[in-house]
Amino acid sequence: MKVALDAMGGDHAPAINIGGAIDALRYYPKLGHLYLVGVEDVLRDECKKQGLDLNDPRVSIVHAPEVIGMAEPGAKTVRRKKLSSISIAMDMVKDGRADAFVSAGNTGAAVAAATLKLRTLEGVDRAGIASALPNEHGICHILDAGANPEAKPEHLVAYAVMGTAFARGVLGVKNPKVGLMSNGEEEEKGTAFTKETFKLLKQTPGINFVGNVEGGDLFETELDVVLCDGFVGNIMLKTIEATAKAVSKWLKTEIQGNPLRIAGAMLAQGAFKALKEKSSYETYGGSPLLGVDGVVIIAHGSSTALAVRNAIRVGIETVENKVNPQIQQALAEIAKAAVSANSF
Repeated sequence: MKVALDAMGGDHAPAINIGGAIDALRYYPKLGHLYLVGVEDVLRDECKKQGLDLNDPRVSIVHAPEVIGMAEPGAKTVRRKKLSSISIAMDMVKDGRADAFVSAGNTGAAVAAATLKLRTLEGVDRAGIASALPNEHGICHILDAGANPEAKPEHLVAYAVMGTAFARGVLGVKNPKVGLMSNGEEEEKGTAFTKETFKLLKQTPGINFVGNVEGGDLFETELDVVLCDGFVGNIMLKTIEATAKAVSKWLKTEIQGNPLRIAGAMLAQGAFKALKEKSSYETYGGSPLLGVDGVVIIAHGSSTALAVRNAIRVGIETVENKVNPQIQQALAEIAKAAVSANSF
């Protein structure tokens, strides 16, 4: 398994990427080769600083003289900076030199590069980001979490198929449950967009569509995929992350203000640690960009080394479980069913 890592991507690059690379090489024997893509001198210095041995046959640096900043416009910058770490790493997947692309860098640029260079799978008009969210029953994926802010109903139908394939292939869920984000569970609730999407999803074979879901269902209901456009999904995800951080900060402040609470917190350290691991984006690493003809994993911009390590793991699992072939097969079956239905 060969992975191209955008080593210049992220708020704290390249340090977190080199740290994540060290851990990935240590923990994942299936990682045959890790390419560190970025400014060579900078990466060599960081590798030396953190003790990553570049004589290791499983790792090498691929020079990319340009870097796309986190605040730069995605598509325009990809076209302008053809020698950026994102562009060169994506080219490696396109050319078959790498099996997966991983980046904690500019999301818009990563999505644009993947769409321009890899193209979408047959039957997919727009790719979508599937972001993991822990709930009472396991992991639910929000799809789309920001790649396609102006989605059409048919785009969400494709997301349902792709999300089902990912949940089944990578997470091992036999019959993934798919819900549509709305402002009420009833079929007649929602906007014209969600109502039309609901209608199409009911008619789509091969997915276990359970109907409309609300915000509370994300954490309390057994769901594997929750559908929405990228605008709603991105706001929803960032709001959830911000709320979790705020609650953690408030709890810490309240505990530190009372000696008895401090003593109680010490006794509950194990529970706090387990909760942090379950709720932290670091645990889940990165989000697959589903629908492009290649494996692309997008990590959080503020990723740590642990998050980068886990993003590499997600890339390995996505390739290993042949998610894209499963998506292609499911889409082909739906297209075939549509042709048969129209022939009568």
